Amino acid sequence: MTGRNLAAPLRVGNMSGFYGDRISAMREMLEGGELDVLTGDYLAELTMLILGRDRMKNADFGYAKTFLRQLEDCLGLALEKNVRIVANAGGLNPAGLAGAVVELGSRLGLSPRVAHVEGDDLIDRVSELDIPADAGFPVTANAYLGGFGIARCLDAGADIVVTGRVTDASVIVGPAISHFGWTRTDLDALAGATVAGHVIECGTQATGGNYAFFNRGEIADPVTPGFPIAEIASDGTSVITKHAGTGGAVTVGTVTSQLLYEVTGARYGGPDVVTRLDTARLEQEGPDRVRISGVRGETAPTTTKVSVTCLGGFRNEVTFLLTGLDIEDKAALVERQILAGLATRPAEIDFRLSRTDHADADTQAAATALLTVVAWDPDSDVVGRAFSDAAVAMILASYPGATPSAPPGRGGPYGVYVPAYLDQEKVPHVAVLPDGTRVDIAPPEHTEEMGDGHASDGLDAEGASLSPSSRSTASTTRRPLGDVLGARSGDKGGTANIGLWAGDAAAYCWMRETLTVDELRRLLPETADLPVERYELPRINAVNFVIDGLLGKGVAHGYRWDPQAKGLAEWLRSRLIDVPDDITAPVPAAPVPAATAPAEPAPAEENA
Repeated sequence: MTGRNLAAPLRVGNMSGFYGDRISAMREMLEGGELDVLTGDYLAELTMLILGRDRMKNADFGYAKTFLRQLEDCLGLALEKNVRIVANAGGLNPAGLAGAVVELGSRLGLSPRVAHVEGDDLIDRVSELDIPADAGFPVTANAYLGGFGIARCLDAGADIVVTGRVTDASVIVGPAISHFGWTRTDLDALAGATVAGHVIECGTQATGGNYAFFNRGEIADPVTPGFPIAEIASDGTSVITKHAGTGGAVTVGTVTSQLLYEVTGARYGGPDVVTRLDTARLEQEGPDRVRISGVRGETAPTTTKVSVTCLGGFRNEVTFLLTGLDIEDKAALVERQILAGLATRPAEIDFRLSRTDHADADTQAAATALLTVVAWDPDSDVVGRAFSDAAVAMILASYPGATPSAPPGRGGPYGVYVPAYLDQEKVPHVAVLPDGTRVDIAPPEHTEEMGDGHASDGLDAEGASLSPSSRSTASTTRRPLGDVLGARSGDKGGTANIGLWAGDAAAYCWMRETLTVDELRRLLPETADLPVERYELPRINAVNFVIDGLLGKGVAHGYRWDPQAKGLAEWLRSRLIDVPDDITAPVPAAPVPAATAPAEPAPAEENA
């Protein structure tokens, strides 16, 4: 990036955490204060499947159209303020989006210098990948690229860089590489920027969105949180903040929560560097300013991840309302009747009874349980008309009060996510500069097999050794786990994670000793028969559980109410457990309003 001042931090804002995020965010960020770079993350596993289906209908599509809508409103403002824009909105067609941006600029009387990054799309080489035979028909296969292609585009003077499937953090790391002139040997700096990128790439989740303690006074204005900013220094340290006057808040808690989102262990792998999350230190530097320091990087891994989405077949579902008495018997009758009414049994069919009912309920809703029936099959007819007709035909012959929550539809295709891996030198990485020059980005010269996630050195946030003496020995009270622990959960395909954090070293030691894998399985019975791994991150007083297979085949396969595990952490926080009375929560409970005596009636006015 030209004209850089290496003494000043690079101020990188984020305007999007997913395809469909707040459309006004680009203007809010450009008008709200000073920025050097504005980034956007538009891609997820489900998004890639959606874009893949778009591309199957029209080869000119395959990118996030909302990005163009935002640029139509804000391109002139960005150029006027000299703010570079970097986004992965190119999806499956970054060249197509780059061309559309150039055309948009021409129509607006502007001349933005537009570059793009490609090479991640490996759908034509899907046979080289290790994909299960029963995964279905591959629709997309995209390698996670790093930040050096983005950096090369910015070095060439690009005002706007659009990419396909880079890592979520790369849209932030790439501008830092360009600005500071980092090379592939600057591992700690790359790792520090990766942490900053991971924190801000999901937008308002870093400023109070989806935050466990949203109602304890820490987030003064939770209605419309502002989007986050990372001030990245030349050594990779950063300060997470937001524009003054915007909603939400930036605290150690909000940053910790996002740092734990959709990660596994202490090692966070990427194509440019392996980031040691267990070395990160967080410090509240001031209001809405959290400093991240101490992050160490390790040599890049030998392989890069490839996200493959497949059309696994077709699915359909219907939910029945079961009210009042004999809920289990009513559910059993529905199951028998639907199976008897199916001319062809689907390849998979699942009956899930959710006991949302209460005894002696004072509303009908509180007296009602939900029975959801889901069917999957390679043949759309089997889960379409045949399944729907069977579900409808038995209504008048079924349990008392038989009612579906809505008429069943005809079903539709479902997606399956499959992670695959390919040697880094086999993945093309091409920067297409504003003048059309194509530049091949070489893979890392040195790579190593990545270690496992259990890399913690056992030191707490102050660098002291954890010991049994740090554990609480106080009397206990049975209470919700979430009274004293924060948590956030998320998904990666069929895998879910729950990251939990404590308020201090003593609370962390209690959590570490108490929340074993066996205890998690007891608290969350759905995990009882699944592989569960626990990882420790003592410098941020956190542990992270990774649960394989909880989400079925991922994307849109849809086994659970919560198919992306966004509410899984809140379920865990609601479970009762014996908590020592001296445990300090990350955020104190909101004060209970003092009881007030009823106001005495005002004296009646006397007649004059």
